[in-house]
Amino acid sequence: MTEIRLLLVDDHPVVRRGLRGYLELEADFTVVGEAGDGEEALRAIEETRPDVVLLDLKMPGLDGQGVLDRLDQDDAPRVLVLTSATDAERVPNAIAAGAAGFVYKDIDPDALASAIRTVHAGQLLLSPVAMRGLMNGNGSSPSAPSLTPRESQVLGLIAKGQTNRQIARALGVSEKTVKTHVTNLLRRIGAADRTQAALWAVRHGIG
Repeated sequence: MTEIRLLLVDDHPVVRRGLRGYLELEADFTVVGEAGDGEEALRAIEETRPDVVLLDLKMPGLDGQGVLDRLDQDDAPRVLVLTSATDAERVPNAIAAGAAGFVYKDIDPDALASAIRTVHAGQLLLSPVAMRGLMNGNGSSPSAPSLTPRESQVLGLIAKGQTNRQIARALGVSEKTVKTHVTNLLRRIGAADRTQAALWAVRHGIG
């Protein structure tokens, strides 16, 4: 079982204590630190090197968005935003700054554990409310480039978090063929990686 090192960032000590209490019951989770504001969070990330950061957006001083904006994306941990449902309008900026997931504080503990594992595995995770915030925050996007039917299928499966091997199995093609489709569609839509491709798919109603 792979250990997942967690950093909890929230300005409310009671919230952090509650999160630590049930996350540490999971055999694969280790809470390596806590932070109560953005500056403390950045120091803790540097010192503890967590795999996943659970990040509140509303904090005094440097807030969660500020933390995301200052992270070195080439060497950053995966960030799962955990905030209140009134913050759906913050989704586009948080995702654009590198957040790997966006869930709300009323989430069921088992669902939160699953969300942590999902973002740790390299997938994008948005709650339904956050997904609507992303769609609504998109504004008037440029017209989408045309994709082949197969590329659209592949992109839709990427948006669902499937790996190349899973996509190959679903479509009945070789993994090498899927890799070729992924390379082509990333170039066509101007996405740097699978996460950006998944976001593009959501914004254009694919998947």
